[in-house]
Amino acid sequence: MRRTEQELPLSYLRVEGFKLFKKRQEVSFSRLTLLAGANSSGKSSLMQPLLLFKQTLEVPFDPGPLFLNGPNVSFSDVKQLFWHAAGEPRSQQFVVEVGFHRELGLRTRFRRRKRRGRKEELELGSCTWILGQYEAELREDMGSGEIKSLIKASPRPYRITETLTQQVSIVRNRFFLQVQVGGVLPWPFLPWGFLQKTLFFIHVSGLRGNPRRTYPQTAIGETFPGLFQDYVASVIAQWHEKKDPRIDQLGEHLRTLGLTWKVEARPVDSSNVEIRVGRLPEGKRGGARDLVNIADVGFGVSQVMPVVVALLAAPPGTMVYLEQPEIHLHPRAQFRLADLLGEAVRRGVQVVVETHSELLLLGIQKLVASGTIPSSWVKLYWFQRDEKGAGKIFPGELREDGSFGEWPVDFSEVAMEAMRAYIQAAAHFSKASN
Repeated sequence: MRRTEQELPLSYLRVEGFKLFKKRQEVSFSRLTLLAGANSSGKSSLMQPLLLFKQTLEVPFDPGPLFLNGPNVSFSDVKQLFWHAAGEPRSQQFVVEVGFHRELGLRTRFRRRKRRGRKEELELGSCTWILGQYEAELREDMGSGEIKSLIKASPRPYRITETLTQQVSIVRNRFFLQVQVGGVLPWPFLPWGFLQKTLFFIHVSGLRGNPRRTYPQTAIGETFPGLFQDYVASVIAQWHEKKDPRIDQLGEHLRTLGLTWKVEARPVDSSNVEIRVGRLPEGKRGGARDLVNIADVGFGVSQVMPVVVALLAAPPGTMVYLEQPEIHLHPRAQFRLADLLGEAVRRGVQVVVETHSELLLLGIQKLVASGTIPSSWVKLYWFQRDEKGAGKIFPGELREDGSFGEWPVDFSEVAMEAMRAYIQAAAHFSKASN
């Protein structure tokens, strides 16, 4: 199940009964997927099941169906995962369905379980493997005959009938179920490795911390468990040491944003790395010696650095999830940030962006209108809540000229209302002064 550069890791995500999503909501992922909407409208909540899957796979022990208190997302009580509203009972289950490439998918149903004298626990109710047009629902209480019938009915690429003379059973493997035959887990096709490749995506959270004088040195491999910002200094140091061309691309990208023109990182001892950046946004004569610690420049540099490094570090066929990449950026930099996103998706990286920036959206519209990326590469989703607080997701169409179809985006309306309020206030002041 190797991915080519043309294949995208994830094709869709459906959630139901999870947090504020009472009814099933769906997002189809493209090369560049944008999630927008007011605060607390569900943008982060939609992606949290994927973050739960990611940190559950990455933890070195079996935490049960889901690892709730991890680096990517944290819950302190099982109840926090389930839909609830005033005057309505809390939901008893939630469903997450993830679509992968090649018409493969996984639908998991989680339930609340109450044991006497103990807090509620989370249990895996069922796991449905979607194999093209065929769906195989597995439950831990299934009998041998039911399991064998299910496998025999599966499409030919997925059958293992020659081994079904042995005893079969269902085994939970963290948040999914597999069929065990003769002590091994051959069906469906060792999904552990497949899910590792697909769900070990890069996550740059919205909270990226204050700039530091030094950063802990981390190991650099093909995947980045946890939060990506923990690896940034070591990634830059590795690029610098190996004279990787991406170190120059990093400087060029930050220059495009108007922040700095040069970046370097070097170990200061066996466990810490220092990041130094050009003091000026443009290179000057002798500027290679005019470098300062990242803590001594504007806050925007340290906040956008993980975003830019993630886009450069991600190999084709990898998903990068960016939460509010525009934080602490000047409006001009927010607009230009779209160029960096466009470059990444042209390279085959799948990018999902949660944003509040109208200027970033305008920058993406410019990319489409100029022909830099086709409109089919971009998916737009707007998040709202109804009167009971239930989240709803509205897809938007981006036309070939970069304009929106019917999309309830209110960024422009807010800007116009603010300008109208100012004009009215200024007119009132002028009238009162006279």
